[in-house]
Amino acid sequence: MQQSKKTKFVYKTRTEMVADNLRSKILSGQIIAGEALRQDAIAKEYNVSRIPVREALLQLQAQGLVSFEAHKGATATELSPSKIHDLFELRALVECHVLEKAIPNMTEQDFTTSREILHAFEEAVKSGTRVQDWSELNYAFHVALYRPANMPMALDIIEVLNFKSDRYIRMQLLFTTGIDKADQEHSDILGLCIKQDIKSASALLRKHILEAGQAIHDLLLEQQVK
Repeated sequence: MQQSKKTKFVYKTRTEMVADNLRSKILSGQIIAGEALRQDAIAKEYNVSRIPVREALLQLQAQGLVSFEAHKGATATELSPSKIHDLFELRALVECHVLEKAIPNMTEQDFTTSREILHAFEEAVKSGTRVQDWSELNYAFHVALYRPANMPMALDIIEVLNFKSDRYIRMQLLFTTGIDKADQEHSDILGLCIKQDIKSASALLRKHILEAGQAIHDLLLEQQVK
C-alpha cells in the first residue's frame, strides 16, 4: 500500500532563485556560451536588487558556468575541448574511488532506488524532448550509487564537477549516439554493484566517464571546423 505524499515547499532566497533560473538558461542553451550577463538587466528581469544577482553570478562562477573578465563583466563560459579531458579524468578519479567505497555498504533499498531512477531515465529518453530530465536523472543515478560510501565531502566535489560538465553531457546525449550506450552501461554498472564486484564496477564506471568525455571532445572539435 502506497503512502500518500505531501507536497514539499522549498523556500528559496532571491539569490537562489536567480542562480537557479540563470543556471537553467545556461545549461539549456537559452543563454549561449560567451553571452554577456548584465547585472542591471538581470536585476530588472527578476525584480531584485543587484546584490542577489551578483551573489548568484558568483555561485555560477564557482560551478564553472560563468566567468568574470576585465572590462566585460560576467559572461556564460565557453564550451572548450581543451578542458574536457581534465574535467572527465578528474571525475573518473573521484567517482570510481567513491563507488569502490560505496559498494560494500549498499543495501536492497539502494538497489531499488537506483532501478527506479534508471526506469525514469529510460522513460525520459523515450519522450525524446525532456533533455533537462535526461541530464538530471543521469546525475541522480550516479549519486544514488555513491551515497552509501558516506563520504559527504567527496559528494560535494562530485556535485561541483558535474555542474561543470553538465552542458557537455547534455551535448553528448543530444548530438551523439551516447544516450543508448549510457543507458546500457548504467544498467551494467548497477548489475556489478549488486554482485559486489567492486573491481569490475569501478573499471566500467571509469570507461563510462572517460568515453563520454572523449565523445564530447570529438563533437566540439567537429563543430569548430564546420
